Amino acid sequence: MGNLQSVEKAFESLSCKVERLFYPPNHYNFLAIVLPGVGAFGDGIRGLEAKGFLPFLKRWISKDLPFLGICLGYQLLFEESLESKGAKGIGIFKGKVVRFPESKEKVPHIGWNSVEVLEKSEYLEGISSGDYFYFVHSYYPEVVQKEIILLQTTYVVPFASAIARGNLLATQFHPEKSHKKGIQLLKNFLIHSTIHRPLVTI
Repeated sequence: MGNLQSVEKAFESLSCKVERLFYPPNHYNFLAIVLPGVGAFGDGIRGLEAKGFLPFLKRWISKDLPFLGICLGYQLLFEESLESKGAKGIGIFKGKVVRFPESKEKVPHIGWNSVEVLEKSEYLEGISSGDYFYFVHSYYPEVVQKEIILLQTTYVVPFASAIARGNLLATQFHPEKSHKKGIQLLKNFLIHSTIHRPLVTI
């Protein structure tokens, strides 16, 4: 799914033990699951299907166990994408993933851009409107459930750059490439996960 090594290193910098999963486990004995990724929506969902991850991910999220989706891992939480017609997403949230409209701006959206805080959250401790994060994407989710939007960013159009519901956090930007503020967000995610994770075993 792309950016695995940089995500692993970012969590390891926070003294977090990281285990890369090649197949779905038969237990829930992890603090959290992280789904990173870069690339096409269709390729991503087919890769998860081929290795049998979709039922596990749906069960994990349905139990409100800590989950972090990054970039493509964020987009895959929605129902479908115009990037890969016919490919169905995990479907945790209503909405589809669309391409930036034609404009004078270059697509893909690559580089640093600022965020606007729309909702207060424990995930955003130490993060404010105007802080910059690193983006690499041509598509973004049209979020139907506005109450889950934490951060908004504008590039051609305003879009939801981070969402949260319970123990689920997902970002369009790459926190692992976003230096101090990105590491702060990952730290917040780990703290939130440690405090709020339900006691679930298989």
